[in-house]
Amino acid sequence: MKSRKSEAQADDSLADEFLGFLAHERNASAHTLRAYGSALNKIREHVKGKPWQECTAEDFRGYLYRLSQQKAARSYIRLQFSALRAFYKFLRARKKLPNNPAAGLRLPKLEKKLPVVLTRKQIEELLTAPLRVKKQRAAPSWMPLRDAAVLELFYSSGLRLSELAALDVADVDLYTESLRVFGKGKAERVCPVGLPALEAVQNYRAAAKIHAGPLFVNKLRRRISARSIWLIVRRYLRHTSIPINISPHKLRHSFATHLLDAGADLRSVQALLGHASLSTTQVYTHVTVERLKKAYAEAHPRA
Repeated sequence: MKSRKSEAQADDSLADEFLGFLAHERNASAHTLRAYGSALNKIREHVKGKPWQECTAEDFRGYLYRLSQQKAARSYIRLQFSALRAFYKFLRARKKLPNNPAAGLRLPKLEKKLPVVLTRKQIEELLTAPLRVKKQRAAPSWMPLRDAAVLELFYSSGLRLSELAALDVADVDLYTESLRVFGKGKAERVCPVGLPALEAVQNYRAAAKIHAGPLFVNKLRRRISARSIWLIVRRYLRHTSIPINISPHKLRHSFATHLLDAGADLRSVQALLGHASLSTTQVYTHVTVERLKKAYAEAHPRA
């Protein structure tokens, strides 16, 4: 008969198999794989290595209660159990598990938060910062031009950080003024780009002598990471009047909201953002409606 320890070791392979399934058959992003892997590890620690086939709904209610007591964010709790439910759905399909003990758990609803959006004036202040701010010591002379191109392209196209970092020179089409982007699940889409962003990219490429391969590189001429772009945005935020606690992702929020403010239709914005579901994009309409209400209240004589 197998020992409890050997059962637990074998049980670990189930989570590995699930993550392999997500990576190779579902084309899940590296971010999703890390998040789901971390969630399953934490849940496994909570049940003290108990085999997944023997876990009950009560085991997972205990984990849910513990997270609630720790005042974990609702979004974090929902992510943990999203991973768990997907894992058991996989086990039922592949391992003929008779039931899903995570299926009936009641999770806290997400707080409804409107995205924080920068004004056009704030955007202009941020986009011009790289050429205003003193260059970092020992940095190549082309570095401010690269940073300017990163910020311009980020706002002009509304890409995710990971999508921006993954761009190659060949993905930028100057003739059609567009980008070829590979988003979540390796889904390909084409995004239009404004002339200021294209000019910034051309100026950077000419100065840095970038002719092929990764579009944005570091001083060692290697592709910069999404984390590096995050740090670039944060660095220049310090040289603006924008609150430093604004996250770089707010450039993507601003891109979507400014389009809707100017009359773009929701389906087009959904396609530009690479959202699989229209409901994900609809949160930006709430921001636009709030702005309209504020404008009405301030301007109408009988508001």
